[in-house]
Amino acid sequence: MNYPKVILKSGKDQSLRRYHPWIFSGAIKKIIGTVNEGDVVYVTDNKDEFLAIGHYQIGSIAVRVLSFEEKEIDSNFWKDKISKAYKLRKEFGLAENVDSNVYRLVHAEGDGLPGLIIDFYNGTIVLQMHSIGMYLNRENIADALKEIYGDKLNAIYDKSESTIPFKSEIKATNGYLYGELGETVVVEYGNKFKINWEDGQKTGFFIDQRENRKLLTNYSKGKNVLNVFGYTGEFSVYAMQGEANLVHSVDSSHKAIDLTNENISLNFEDTSRHEAFAVDAFEFLNDINNKYDVIILDPPAFAKRQNVLHNALQGYKKLNIKAIEKIKPGGILFTFSCSQVVSKENFRKSVFAAAANTGRSVRILHQLSQPVDHSVNIYHPEGEYLKGLVLYVE
Repeated sequence: MNYPKVILKSGKDQSLRRYHPWIFSGAIKKIIGTVNEGDVVYVTDNKDEFLAIGHYQIGSIAVRVLSFEEKEIDSNFWKDKISKAYKLRKEFGLAENVDSNVYRLVHAEGDGLPGLIIDFYNGTIVLQMHSIGMYLNRENIADALKEIYGDKLNAIYDKSESTIPFKSEIKATNGYLYGELGETVVVEYGNKFKINWEDGQKTGFFIDQRENRKLLTNYSKGKNVLNVFGYTGEFSVYAMQGEANLVHSVDSSHKAIDLTNENISLNFEDTSRHEAFAVDAFEFLNDINNKYDVIILDPPAFAKRQNVLHNALQGYKKLNIKAIEKIKPGGILFTFSCSQVVSKENFRKSVFAAAANTGRSVRILHQLSQPVDHSVNIYHPEGEYLKGLVLYVE
């Protein structure tokens, strides 16, 4: 293996020996050989003992580890890693499931491929690269996917334009690496959803809330349900499926509301129990006193960087105060944070402060996280980004 060598400072190898997949720039003593962003590098300790192989990048995280074994990062590497991820999804009952044909195939560090997201949508695969190293290997990744899926694959779309590091000299452009198909309808637990990966948020759908949406059906029968920050109405569809009395969806985006109404119509002939509102969530919550039995709060990430963590926690507190104050007595609140920099403990403290501020009696019924296809590498706790609580408000 003729890779540039990254030598770590004395004592800076301990996290790698605990299999954490990131090397920070401050841990590096020197680099031997010419290295460009995205290159594969060979990492050793200060005594030249092998530690890992990974992608080099400019920034605080200087190396993302691909392997803790000495091996070539070639076409066989990509096929082996992605094949293992596929077999695991098949074992979980996600791949090749007639009742659900949407799942995450690769979840970055959770599948040993830092910087890579792969989502499967009923025959179309959407890629998002969060590192230059992954972006430079997109054709190798696409070839591996074509070999693994065969004729079950219709298209591969690369949606990395907004996700690769902004400081990089390489400018990504969204586009098809294989086939071409602008949108499709997927099935999740028997519910249908129209997916547009070209224009939608993330890769087109919030797959990570699948099990939490299913849980909502248990609390919806005969209830008045409010879905706030509803995006394209996924929670609303499940509430309708759970025989809610009425369901209201709120999102500031008119386009999202149009898609919400489309998804409701895809699943129900009679849509009279549902109404959608393109308004600001905080404004809508001001005037809902005792109107709803169940409220879902699934806002976008309030904090993407550590330096805005305090403001984000205040935002979660403010939002949850409004919902807890105004929900009907005996109401159920589903509340979430998808901010990676907000820890589970910080989120819970923020919701606790909100509850205390209202003076109402509140119990935790469920503590929620992301599903099995968004698994967390035990050596990389930062991967647990989705936090949720289901609360009973007396």
